[in-house]
Amino acid sequence: MPMIRMFGGTNCRAEEVCAGVVGALDYELLDDRYVVKQASERLGIPENKITRILSGRVSAFNSFTHERERITSWLRLIVAELTAGDKVVLFGSCSQLVPAEISHVLSVCVIADIDYRIDLAVQEHGVSKKEARRIVQKDDDSRILWTDYILGKSPWDSDIYDVFIPTNQVEVNEAVELICDSAKSDTLKATEASLQAVKDFNLAAQVEVMLGKAGHNVGVSAKQGKVTLTINKHAIMLSRLEEELKRTAVKVEGVREVQTEVGPDFYQPGVYRQFNFELPSRVLLVDDEKEFVQTLSERLQVRGMGSTVVHDGEQALSFIAEEEPDVMVLDLKMPGIDGIEVLRRIRQEHQGIQVIVLTGHGSKRDEETCMKLGAFAYLQKPVDIDKLSQTMQEAYRRIQSKGRGD
Repeated sequence: MPMIRMFGGTNCRAEEVCAGVVGALDYELLDDRYVVKQASERLGIPENKITRILSGRVSAFNSFTHERERITSWLRLIVAELTAGDKVVLFGSCSQLVPAEISHVLSVCVIADIDYRIDLAVQEHGVSKKEARRIVQKDDDSRILWTDYILGKSPWDSDIYDVFIPTNQVEVNEAVELICDSAKSDTLKATEASLQAVKDFNLAAQVEVMLGKAGHNVGVSAKQGKVTLTINKHAIMLSRLEEELKRTAVKVEGVREVQTEVGPDFYQPGVYRQFNFELPSRVLLVDDEKEFVQTLSERLQVRGMGSTVVHDGEQALSFIAEEEPDVMVLDLKMPGIDGIEVLRRIRQEHQGIQVIVLTGHGSKRDEETCMKLGAFAYLQKPVDIDKLSQTMQEAYRRIQSKGRGD
């Protein structure tokens, strides 16, 4: 029996349809929670960070961390391993990672029109129609962002599915019967070509993970042991990068040949950056002196440290509520919520962030207060960029040592 990949919208009874198919065919259900858990264990990062990637949201630091690409490569590898089996329903956003070339996988989409889904959300959540519409739209937005990133298409594009079921027109039991009948079709029997596609998918995913471990971010495809690496950012020393990529990729068992090419985005603005695991790449700079802090951000980026900027304490706390940096460089004297109050709240709610206070108006008493609250360091403006850079690296090493349990 073939594997089934099933994708659906929220509030359209997709979960009920999936459960019915699993029961009727005696299949094993593997959903996003299963894949995320596997990825979390292998990567050693919290599940919520991986779930964030599946929601389509991109980190402000992603151009330096390649976090979305690295996490997606691990999700792809786990899904690739699952496609080697059968009698499995892969349900959720991760199902979009299964390539169309694996023709013995049945692809199913379960959706309904917007009014039906809003009415169902009202019943399920006990909210107003206005709030129900917001819930449905938010979930749709995340699915659109994710599927566009993976496939460059809308998640509701019928061309990417074998079976497209509108549950506002079809009852759950009818949908289950239709999917089960389709799964038994002779057209879904594994062929030599589709089984090779499984092997190619798995090999490409292994190479992508291997390159990600080395800090690289390139497109990867494979065909019968021949791997093609696509560079989509301008590289200053292209030939040297190509050789390094080839040396890394060929280490993966099963790779017979490696070739490189430049992709369609190679000549667009932007520079290829290899991720350096020894440097902090998630740095938040908080200072109301806009010109100073923007210049500081640019100088840190030249040194390979990814940073983003906010201009007051309230913005800093809002940013951290959505996305937690590794290191924060924090001014003390700002309008509204001052730096000491920001530091106090961070130490209470986000203890993993290392805070470096950088101020031009502090006193000895301020320094004592900040250090007592748990600041990593207290520096005075003007500060030598090399000294600040070194302090940030020391703060980042503390984070890494804690992660290793040192």
